[in-house]
Amino acid sequence: MGNFLAGKVVAVTGAGRGIGRAVALAAAAEGAKVVVNDYGVSVDGASPTSAIAEAVVKEIEAAGGEAVAVADDISTMAGGQRVVDVALASYGRLDGVVCVAGILRERMLFNMTEEEWDPVVATHLKGTFTVFRAASAVMRGQRAGTLIGFTSGNHQGSVSQANYSAAKGGIISLVRSAALGLHKYGVTANAVAPVARTRMSAGVPMELAEIGEPEDVAALVVYLLSDAAAGQGVTGQVYTVAGAKIAVWAQPRELRAAYASGGWTAERIAEFLPGSVGVDPMPMLEKVREMERAAVEGERPNAQ
Repeated sequence: MGNFLAGKVVAVTGAGRGIGRAVALAAAAEGAKVVVNDYGVSVDGASPTSAIAEAVVKEIEAAGGEAVAVADDISTMAGGQRVVDVALASYGRLDGVVCVAGILRERMLFNMTEEEWDPVVATHLKGTFTVFRAASAVMRGQRAGTLIGFTSGNHQGSVSQANYSAAKGGIISLVRSAALGLHKYGVTANAVAPVARTRMSAGVPMELAEIGEPEDVAALVVYLLSDAAAGQGVTGQVYTVAGAKIAVWAQPRELRAAYASGGWTAERIAEFLPGSVGVDPMPMLEKVREMERAAVEGERPNAQ
């Protein structure tokens, strides 16, 4: 057992399997008391069971740590609140929340149904909001705490997961909003975009050049939960961790601007925009084109 998070209470959603489980185990190993939340569903969000969260609690306790299970659905306000309430009832405080829970329902945009859109956005984006909402009220009173949301490189866009990508992009904006709104209370907020071998990543239709294990991601999360990260002013950031690689994403900003005396018309824009304001190349579009070329040639594409 370490002491990097000694004395802290941390809640982790989606903690029954994969990255969430690795985060819960790592936090406990570093001295945190852990609220293990998992609705216990399959990848598509079906067949919930409380046994999944309870099994991780048993692992933590067997290793000498302290943990409690919450099997609630965090896509509801009541479920998100219960995660926080259990932390307070069990341990008297809450120092960090890590929102990993997510599901997939893959479909091309032109075929996607409401039943494929709503649950994915609800689990990822609303599920992060419900926990952040309940936790931030507590942390504001404590004047300390850490919120961590899980996003994905797919926030750049996706061929057949528009629901997932939209939710992951929303999580980044939610994290940045939390960082802006809560900094004066001593609360930090950051996002992690992991690349790791999990049951959700198993269906990626390309070879990933950079990929790691859930434990690699857990190490970064433990740091972000720590006093070291807070003391170094780490907030409002998006980090990717892929095995041995840690990267930080750029903050959104304007690239180029142009001004028209007397205002714009469509004709003036058509004449002026391409050579002046121009475009910002879309890396994901190049990857899609490479996948299409590889498919024509019967090869499995690589993701560089």
